[in-house]
Amino acid sequence: MKNEPVIPSRAEAERLLEEGLSRNPGKWGDHCRNAARSAEAIGTAAGLDPERCYVSGLLHDIGRQFGNVQLGHVYYGWKYMNELGYPAIARVCLTHSFALQEKRGYGGAFDLSDEEIEEMFEALSAIEYDDYDRLIQLCDNISGASGIMRMEDRLADIMSRYPAYPEDKKGLTMNLIGYFEKKTGRDIYDLCCGGETVDHY
Repeated sequence: MKNEPVIPSRAEAERLLEEGLSRNPGKWGDHCRNAARSAEAIGTAAGLDPERCYVSGLLHDIGRQFGNVQLGHVYYGWKYMNELGYPAIARVCLTHSFALQEKRGYGGAFDLSDEEIEEMFEALSAIEYDDYDRLIQLCDNISGASGIMRMEDRLADIMSRYPAYPEDKKGLTMNLIGYFEKKTGRDIYDLCCGGETVDHY
């Protein structure tokens, strides 16, 4: 039997998020909390480990504690979680921005060194996505700071800030809704927010 991955406890994950917010305050904290709650609700209905879902959602953007960075938040979160001994959480830090699993799948600034970019994409290309990767991609793209958003509204917000966002990535991201609705047999918005969504980040 395969060993379960080591993940931080819920309390430790919340401590790490609060510590990160003390370094770089911002709306990203509430976004992560909403992603955590939606990941737990949807993941539980899909037969995934609720604790891992929650903690993954809570820490997927932990790289934002290192400043106002774009691609850098993916890299720094991945490195930080690996340094703390949580490779399963490091993995979703790496994969959450890449429904399209290639370099052009990121629409923001490549604010890293060439060596860091090469290291990151070499690691990304070696991953075969599982349902935890897909779940956090989904929840990242329905979770605003003020609540759960319809994905089309959330993507419109993202694309307004990142004009290079690839159109085929949008399609892959939208497909995650149907994927998890098939897995759960439920409307994902009913699952994670009782159908009560907000229309702004």
